[in-house]
Amino acid sequence: MSAKMAGMSLTSAVKDELARVRVDKMSARKAEVAATLRFAGGLHIISGRIVVEAELDAGIAARRLRQTMQEVYGHHSDIIVVSGGGLRRGNRYVVRVVRDGESLARQTGLLDNRGRPVRGLPPQVVSAGVAEATAAWRGAFLAHGSLTEPGRSSSLEITCPGPEAALALVGAARRMNVAAKAREVRGIDRVVIRDGDAISAMLARMGAHDAVLVWEERRMRREVRGTANRLANFDDANLRRSARAAVAAGARVERAFEILGDDIPEHLVEAGRLRLAHKQASLEELGQLSDPPLTKDAVAGRIRRLLAMADKRAHEQGIPDTEATLTPEMLDL
Repeated sequence: MSAKMAGMSLTSAVKDELARVRVDKMSARKAEVAATLRFAGGLHIISGRIVVEAELDAGIAARRLRQTMQEVYGHHSDIIVVSGGGLRRGNRYVVRVVRDGESLARQTGLLDNRGRPVRGLPPQVVSAGVAEATAAWRGAFLAHGSLTEPGRSSSLEITCPGPEAALALVGAARRMNVAAKAREVRGIDRVVIRDGDAISAMLARMGAHDAVLVWEERRMRREVRGTANRLANFDDANLRRSARAAVAAGARVERAFEILGDDIPEHLVEAGRLRLAHKQASLEELGQLSDPPLTKDAVAGRIRRLLAMADKRAHEQGIPDTEATLTPEMLDL
C-alpha cells in the first residue's frame, strides 16, 4: 500500500486510481464518458442552447473526463472549481461543454435520435460487451461512487440519477458476473454491492488493483480482530464459569468434612484440603500442587468420591447433604 493511498479515504483512493487507468478500446472509452456524464450531471438549456455538465468531487477525474471528450469526440470543455461549503466539504469540479453541447449529447447517447433525453444508459452501452460494461461502472463510480470500510455495513455504492440508470448499472454488473442490487433510499436511487468478495471483484474489474489490496488487508485485519474478540469473550466466560464451579466445589468439600469428620481415607482428605486451600484454582492446577502431582482427572475423581461418601452419609442420617450449602450464584454455572 502506497503512503499516498494510506492517507486517503477508501473512496478517494479508488477514484484516484481509476482516473489513472489506461483504456485503449474506443468503445470502452465512449462508454466511460457516457456513464460519467449520465451519473455526474446532465443537460441544461442556457440561452436556447444545450449545455452538457458533469460535477465531480475529484479533480483528477474531471481532468480525465475533459481529456477523453477532447480525444474521442473533439469537444473542448471548461473546468470550473466550486469551493466547498455548508454540507459539502471539499471542492467540486464542474466540467462544462457549451459549444456544440447538443452534438456531444447525441454522440454520447444522452439524447436519442429524436432529441429526447435518455433516462437510463445509452443503448450502445447497455447492449455492449464486458469491456463496455466495466467502463460504464468505472465512469459511474468516478461520478457518484463510494466505498466504505470493511465490516458489517461495508458497501460499494453508486448514487444514480433515476431508477432506469440504476437498473442499467445492475445489468452491466451482471455481465461482469458481479451481483449488485438497485435500491431506493429516501427517494434516492442507488446501486449497492455488499458482499466482500463481490466488492473486491468489482474493484479489480474496474482497474483499482491497489485499492483491492488495501480493501482486502483491512478486511482481513477486521476479521482477525473480530475472531480474537470472540475468542477472548469465550475464554472470559469459561474462566468465570470455572471459577464459580471451583468455589461451589469448595463449599461442598467443606460440608463433606463436617458430615464425615475423621472417617475419611487419607488420599481423599488430601484432595479436599487442596480444594479448600485454593478455592478458585482449576483441577489441573490442583493436580500440579499435589504431592506427588496428579492429573486433573485423578483430582476430580477423588473430590467426587469424597462428596459421594458425604452425601450418602447425610441421607442415611437425615441431615442436609453437601449441596445444601450452595448459593444461587454457585448453582448458576
